Amino acid sequence: MLDDDPVFKALADPVRRLLLDLLFVQDGRSLGELDAAVNEHTEMTRFGVSKHLRQLENAGLVLTRKRGRTKHHYLNPVPIQQIHQRWIGKYTERAGIASVLLGMKEQLEQSPDEPKRPGHEPKDES
Repeated sequence: MLDDDPVFKALADPVRRLLLDLLFVQDGRSLGELDAAVNEHTEMTRFGVSKHLRQLENAGLVLTRKRGRTKHHYLNPVPIQQIHQRWIGKYTERAGIASVLLGMKEQLEQSPDEPKRPGHEPKDES
C-alpha cells in the first residue's frame, strides 16, 4: 500500500503549496528564482525556502537536476495523481449526488419572499 503521509504532510503547509504552484506555472526554477517568488507573497529566508523544497523532494513532489552549479527544481505530479486516484476519485460520484441534494436543500429552505441567489434562478422558457 502507498504511504501517503509524506505527501499529505508536504501539502499541509501553505508555503510548500505555493512552491508547487510556482513550479506548475514555470518548471525548472532555481532556488534563487523560487526564493524571490516566495518573498513576493511572504517574508522568508532563503534557508527557509530551501528547507521547504527539501520536504517537497522527500515527499517525491519535486525532482531536482543539477546544471552546472545551479540546481533546478521540477514538479513531479505523480504522487498527487496517486492521491487523487486513491482518495478523491472514488468519492467523485457521491460528491455529485451530494451537490445535487445540497442545491435542492437550499431551494427548499429559501422562503418565497427571499430573492433568488445568483446561479439559482429558474431559466426563462419564453
